[in-house]
Amino acid sequence: MGKQDAAAVLRECFRGEMNLIEVRHAIKTYSTGEESFNALDDVSLSVKKGEFVAIMGTSGSGKSTFMNMLGTLDKPNSGEYYLDGQDMLHLDSDSLAMMRCEKMGFVFQGFNLISRTSALDNVCLPMIYKGIPEKERIERGRKALEIVGLKNREDHMPNQMSGGQQQRVAIARALVNDAPLILADEPTGNLDTKTSIEVMKFFVSLNEKLGKTIVLVTHEPDIAEYTQRIVKFKDGKIVLDQPKTEWLKHRNRET
Repeated sequence: MGKQDAAAVLRECFRGEMNLIEVRHAIKTYSTGEESFNALDDVSLSVKKGEFVAIMGTSGSGKSTFMNMLGTLDKPNSGEYYLDGQDMLHLDSDSLAMMRCEKMGFVFQGFNLISRTSALDNVCLPMIYKGIPEKERIERGRKALEIVGLKNREDHMPNQMSGGQQQRVAIARALVNDAPLILADEPTGNLDTKTSIEVMKFFVSLNEKLGKTIVLVTHEPDIAEYTQRIVKFKDGKIVLDQPKTEWLKHRNRET
């Protein structure tokens, strides 16, 4: 192996250790009749382990398409996507399902809880897919609910809890498999201002105390302020990628 080849390998190894997410030159094209457009237009983005990143942009900017790609709910037409060093675009359906269970936790705007199922059973659901024994599922489910401050709500049904409590159940469900990555899609979109602040404080705690990498989609600048890094999409491209401190300076000057 030549010196240049060895250097390239070392760079890749170092990058794999540092980055949990690596997206390179992703293009996603949709066709409507005779016309086509790029929902993602040559998008490249790396997210280090332990980062808390806000994905922003108006409707149609590409942020939701990008999030769906990260969650392996959709594939780009071309490009590369590595999660924790694993090539995510060339896995079969079973391997993808296992990667979702082991590497990702999902939090949605609409909570996505099963209505006639207790908080504890909702939290334990991902562990059933993973084949974890019932006793361990219950222990881990209770611990996750305790982390989000719902230790005394494990038997409550979703309709017996507030919106904020339901979202915390959803966060506990995302935590229960100890996945390194949490993908949160407009997690405060159905919540009032006070409850949104409470939920965002939980996300900050998960990032700072548990070291979770969090990628959060939001259109609200006040919510983005809780993150560490702002990535903004427009017309399928990343038009801004800044640490929060720099983004706040520009935002304050504009206002």
